[in-house]
Amino acid sequence: MGKILIVDDSSTMRRIIKNVLKKLGFKQEDFLEAENGRVALDIWNEQKDNIDLILLDWNMPEMNGYDFLKAVRADEIKRGILGSKTEKIKIKSGGKVREMSKFIYGIKKGKGVKIIMVTTEGGKAEVLKAVQAGVNSYIVKPFNEEKIREKLESLKIL
Repeated sequence: MGKILIVDDSSTMRRIIKNVLKKLGFKQEDFLEAENGRVALDIWNEQKDNIDLILLDWNMPEMNGYDFLKAVRADEIKRGILGSKTEKIKIKSGGKVREMSKFIYGIKKGKGVKIIMVTTEGGKAEVLKAVQAGVNSYIVKPFNEEKIREKLESLKIL
């Protein structure tokens, strides 16, 4: 496992996430931190080949998590790691199935950095927007160790 980039404007939240990850077996030297998307993008541009997982808040100053997510996926498309063709996907929301366009990023084949949005933005519109932009998984705050474990296992990180 490479580095884990934790992006949240709250230093307390970054510490909580690191503590949960440590309980799951990760080490302090595995972590990189950023207090907003702009700082995270600088780290990404310097360390992208070493980063395997990003835990990302949505609401942050200077550059929010959604814009950072789009920038990372655009970079991976530009470098040929992910494709950019669109396809229709079906999303189940509120008991209804909606069809939406989504970029094929090669994410289902395990390509690209794994990105988990960890945020208070739990509305259906935000979740769908993040999925369309290429997020791998989504956790609504507050969360617990089991929720993080479940998401990491589903992404085959644990």
